[in-house]
Amino acid sequence: MKKRTAVFLSGLLIFFLSVSSVQAVTMNIVTGSTKGTYYQFGLNLAQLLQPRGIELKVVPSNGSVENIYAVFKRPNTQLGIVQADVLAFVSRVQTNPVLKQIAKKIRMVFPLYNEEVHLLGRADLKNFEDLQGRRVAIGKDGSGTYLTAMLLFELSGVKPARTVTIGTDEALSQLKAGNIDAMFYVAGYPVKLLADEVAGDNLALLPIGNRKITEFYPRTVIPAGTYAWQQKEVPTVAVKAVLITYNFRHYHCENVGRVGQLIYTNLDWLRQHGHPKWKAVDLNYKLKGWEQYDCVKRKLRTAAPAAQKSPASVNPVLKAIKDVLQVQ
Repeated sequence: MKKRTAVFLSGLLIFFLSVSSVQAVTMNIVTGSTKGTYYQFGLNLAQLLQPRGIELKVVPSNGSVENIYAVFKRPNTQLGIVQADVLAFVSRVQTNPVLKQIAKKIRMVFPLYNEEVHLLGRADLKNFEDLQGRRVAIGKDGSGTYLTAMLLFELSGVKPARTVTIGTDEALSQLKAGNIDAMFYVAGYPVKLLADEVAGDNLALLPIGNRKITEFYPRTVIPAGTYAWQQKEVPTVAVKAVLITYNFRHYHCENVGRVGQLIYTNLDWLRQHGHPKWKAVDLNYKLKGWEQYDCVKRKLRTAAPAAQKSPASVNPVLKAIKDVLQVQ
């Protein structure tokens, strides 16, 4: 009798384990630098989703340009965070067949928050226009910082003597050493890198108020005291961060829809426990030119509160940016 009971209990345990394994969902989100806001948002989402049966792996990356192509092409990459100007760039380059296909297949899950353009430079520089003839780090190839910096120069007509395509960690080291004059970092404040690794160092955030730039990008400010070494508010411009997915039609449609539903119904939890930028998130913001993924919309209708393959060696998004902006 005891033996039969043990066999029964063992079989029951195997059954429940097999059921839980079938129901478990594993997903990936491609983000950005481990010291950036995208990555912190990814960690917050993973923390939210894990007790609700979704294991979300947070994947660091070079940023927006890499991410939009990763969601389009990389296996098992269901979610990504990108800058809205990358989405706008892709959707408007209608002469490139690969970009046309990407624009057709990428969908918005939610708009997130405004990302401020941080322009950190030597304290003797006064503003964006002082970058004329200077040495400026513009982010790695494949980052949203890279695209935004290039567009800012294109819009304004300001021409640095040299643009350096390096990551933000290396850029800050080079700036402190005097090898470059300024660096761009597009991310929602407070940025961990600037909070933890700048302590004056004869550096300052430079204002961006160029009229041609502000006709394209919305004005904003980085408030005084955002960083311990920053005493005054700094006028700058912003770009919206966006959570995106692929236009899945079957299995992942249900999973991405459920993720969207959980974010929407637990936004208060994210605001309380997540990165400070969650407090600035408006999930109902109407992002011009981009429609929400229908699998997410269906889930929100049913449960929203009543009150409310390996990537190719050449990334065609990055190639198109260089072609359009005539980057050598």
